[in-house]
Amino acid sequence: MILRFRVRAVIVYDRPRDSDGKREGVNTISVGRLHGRDPINADETNADETGAGGTSASWSGPACRENRKGDTGDLHRTLSEPVWNSILKTSVGEGKLDYELYLRTQELLSLQSAVDDLISPDELMFQIVHQAQELWLKLATHELAEVVGDLEREMFWEASARLDRVARIFGSLRQELGVLETLTPDSYQVIRRHLGNGSGQESPGYSRVRLAAEHVSGALDLVVERRMVSVRGVYESSDAGHPDLKRIFELLVDVDEAYQMWLVAHFMLVRRTIGVSRRTSALDGVSTQVLTGRMTQPLFRRLWKVREEMTTTWDRGGGYTPGVPRTGGPRR
Repeated sequence: MILRFRVRAVIVYDRPRDSDGKREGVNTISVGRLHGRDPINADETNADETGAGGTSASWSGPACRENRKGDTGDLHRTLSEPVWNSILKTSVGEGKLDYELYLRTQELLSLQSAVDDLISPDELMFQIVHQAQELWLKLATHELAEVVGDLEREMFWEASARLDRVARIFGSLRQELGVLETLTPDSYQVIRRHLGNGSGQESPGYSRVRLAAEHVSGALDLVVERRMVSVRGVYESSDAGHPDLKRIFELLVDVDEAYQMWLVAHFMLVRRTIGVSRRTSALDGVSTQVLTGRMTQPLFRRLWKVREEMTTTWDRGGGYTPGVPRTGGPRR
């Protein structure tokens, strides 16, 4: 037995009343309208199911499926129009308010394909996530450039604050890829046909971050030279003579780790959408297997190398034996 419900949704924005006591511009949208049927011009056969003058809103069956594409289009058009804000007592979305002017929302929200031009319902998500990634990478590049100046002036507090921010930016980049992971391989194959030869290697943000990191490394080398100490010496100094520099080193490692984890997340994204193997190529023709090497290439190689050096020359002497009373002082 199929149950049919008589439903009419009325959306009323809190707009001022006119001289007759009616609200100005009241928006009434019936479920029938949203589902591709005009309740005003509905044929008389609907009266059998909904009563005189009623409109049927069936959530299943052939009629609903046939109209589903039109339903979504009508709703998308409605949602793209300015919206009345009852608190501000004005419409939002016309690009006239200070918030919209400062952020240039009209321009920003027009940078994606129009709904009618989407080749897949998932394409908008694909575009927005990638555009957001480029914006975050632009910010990371900006912050790293500022870090260069901070290091040159040995303004370590300012540098540490910015490095903490950059690490969080890469954390956000990694988490955003989780949204793309909701894209199934069959859906991506449809979108992929329209991407030309585009690949992540063409990302301006990715290349600029790596270039900015090179400049940070250069600025760090100059600081170490001025202090007349080596990177390893900063870590092994028995009198903790350079705690500020050591802190900068560790924050740079935080940034680098977050950066590499972002690349690992990207690797897993590629793996679950198109696969990773020698025979599987990206749109630029390069095997996806190269990603396994790229995701382990650090930004600040010297800070990772010193760990290998310290471990290579490490010896067991001077430590306590497990299970034996700890008498005397251990060698540090």
